[in-house]
Amino acid sequence: MHKFDVFINFNGNCREAVEFYAKVFKKEPGQIMTYGDAPYEGGNPADKDRILYADLPIYGSNMMLSDSPSQMEFVRGNSIGMSIGDTDADELRRLFDELSVGGEVQMPPQKTFWSELYSMVTDKYGILWHLSLISEDVK
Repeated sequence: MHKFDVFINFNGNCREAVEFYAKVFKKEPGQIMTYGDAPYEGGNPADKDRILYADLPIYGSNMMLSDSPSQMEFVRGNSIGMSIGDTDADELRRLFDELSVGGEVQMPPQKTFWSELYSMVTDKYGILWHLSLISEDVK
């Protein structure tokens, strides 16, 4: 199974953006999780109310949204990334390796609380890619 979605970052106003897009597209958000709700230690306590992850189904795809952590530079307009979800870990590693050539690794492939294998890489054209292993039962 393969999934291709858009991932958009915001600078502290993600919740407002989710509400706006939900109204525009007449959809209900799927999930909204703050940094404070996340099941991991660390992070900046000032970010506890910022959105770590939200999603909104639109026309058969999934819009994923997040507030950038406060310590991360945010440049308005450069905040959109591509998200690939796949059930094949080897394919995700291959994509990571190929997208990394001439690019910059943001997060090497590793286990996270939301995925057994997750990575982020900015390719040589400046496009951010989120690569995540998904289970077969995810639709």
